[in-house]
This record gives sequence, C-alpha cells and structure tokens, in this order.
Amino acid sequence: MAVRPYWRGYLKLSLVTCAVTLTPATTQGEKLRFHTINRKTGERIHTQYVDAVSGKPVEDDDQARAYEKGENDYVILEDEELDAVHLESARTIDIEEFVESDTIEWVYYDSPYFVVPADEVGEEAFIVIREAMAAMDVVGISRLVIGGREHAVMLQPWDKGIVLWTLRYGDEVRDEDEYWKSVRADKPDAKMLSMVEQMIEDRTTNWTSAMVKDPVQDRLKDIIKSKQSPKRKAKTKKTEEAVAPQSNVIDLMAALKKSLEAKPKTKEKAGS
Repeated sequence: MAVRPYWRGYLKLSLVTCAVTLTPATTQGEKLRFHTINRKTGERIHTQYVDAVSGKPVEDDDQARAYEKGENDYVILEDEELDAVHLESARTIDIEEFVESDTIEWVYYDSPYFVVPADEVGEEAFIVIREAMAAMDVVGISRLVIGGREHAVMLQPWDKGIVLWTLRYGDEVRDEDEYWKSVRADKPDAKMLSMVEQMIEDRTTNWTSAMVKDPVQDRLKDIIKSKQSPKRKAKTKKTEEAVAPQSNVIDLMAALKKSLEAKPKTKEKAGS
C-alpha cells in the first residue's frame, strides 16, 4: 500500500514545470523498535537536554544551534538565518544541469526517493522530462531541502517514474586511492584465477530480495513471543548455524581445490 508523500513541490526544467510528490523509496517501518524503561518501575524513560554546566533542563525556546569556532566559543545561528540560506530550494527541484548516467560513482549515492506527478495537469510535462532523460541516458542534477538540510540531488528516470537520490557532498567521500595504494597490482596466477572464476560460476544465481533478509529480526520476534507467555520461561534462541572450524590451510592452491570439491547446491542460473 502506497504511503503518504513525504514532500510536495515542483519539478522544473527551464520553463517546464510540474507538481510532484516525493516519497522515501526505503522504509524502517518493519524493524523492531525498542524503548528504554526503568527496570524497577516498568515506566518509560524520557530524555531531555540539560545544561552542561548547571545540569538543569533547558526549555525548547532556549535551545539554539551554534557553530563552535573555538574552545567554549560559539556562534549562534537563528532559524531565520538558516532558512534564508536554502529558501529557494525548499519547494522546487530546479534541474540545473545533466550528466551521463554512469559518471556518478556509487559512493556518492545516499538516500532514494520516488518522484511522481502530483496531479494530472502536470503529468505530461513529467513524462516528457522522464523520457527525454532516458532516451539520452543522462541524469539531472539539482538541489533540494529535505529535513531542514539542503542536499545535492540526482534525478534518474526509472520505469514509469523518477528516482531522486540525495548525494553526499564531496568532503563526505573519502579518497579511495589512499586505501588502494597499499594493494599490489600484480597479475594473479592464471590457474588460480580460473579456479576462482569456476567457483563464482557455480554460485551465480538470480537476485531475489530474500538474499538481504534480516535473520536477526526473526530471532528477536521469537524471543519477544516467548516472553509474552507467562507460562513459558524465556530462552534466547541459539544460532543454529555451526561455527565454521578454523582451517590451518595456508596454501592458497590447496584451499581453492578444496573449495571446488565442495560445490554448492545447484541454483537457477541468471537468465535461464
């Protein structure tokens, strides 16, 4: 069932404008959520902001956001000042430029949202923008305020709609060269390479969402269910999977041979 839109505004390309809605493409709604309670009374515990020096609670009106320019030296920024900085992108996704779809590295992708027309009046403009981007294999780049923060965003044509990805800023992405430089660039042994390729081939199958199922959630639900019955003593469900014994094999070729001998169960191959 479709959920209520998270954001309503306009998609704009030059003089072409249409009303759209934004809805998160992912959800945490099915995840178990826990509360912190007082073990002695069974009552909920509430958190509150307190002054670091006096230890006294701080009222909402006295709470402010500030930048620390030095030790115990802060510059307070008022809500009006913060709003003024990103006011223009609060309700309009103005596509300023386009780039080829495969030129943005995955590490910049942050959170996905579904973009759909808000009404029939703007549906034609929405479809034209979507189809033109798809035909030219490009994505749009813009800016948008979400959750009180301005983000760089990417608009990607997807099926009958558009997926908007918030993008991480450049200073949030680490330089991979700093990590890869210690890895040798030697060519692997041809026979070993062939053996690993065979193992990959044996284990290649079709993608399903079951591959990313969260087993911890099911185990937690079992624990909660057992604790709901007063006649049953709660027992933590032990992990059924046996811990793989540590191997003393240090010869890579021997390890590869053993891996190939222990072929996985036959799976449906992709494209079959």
